[in-house]
Amino acid sequence: MKGMGNMNNMMKQMQKMQKKMMKAQEELHEMTFEATAGGGMVKVVANGKKEITDVEVNEEVVDPDDVDMLQDLIIAATNDVLKQVDDTTNEKMGQFTKGMNMPGMF
Repeated sequence: MKGMGNMNNMMKQMQKMQKKMMKAQEELHEMTFEATAGGGMVKVVANGKKEITDVEVNEEVVDPDDVDMLQDLIIAATNDVLKQVDDTTNEKMGQFTKGMNMPGMF
């Protein structure tokens, strides 16, 4: 019966870790991330769920003859803000998978 005690202890530890993971994930979802491109001419804001919540474009960068540049700036800022979300997610959630071989977990 000694093995059952170890199993119960392990289950309690897993439940505790699961609660911490859920709390960390909630905190991430509430965070706001911001990136700019073109020296601040374009700003993209996202939340921790990788949802774009705001895009600001300085009117000086709006040139009907150079739409490609504006599109590139928006793409650059969006990719940057999403990378920030990924990096922060990996940093926060990686603490739970440290030492475990669980590829693709987060």
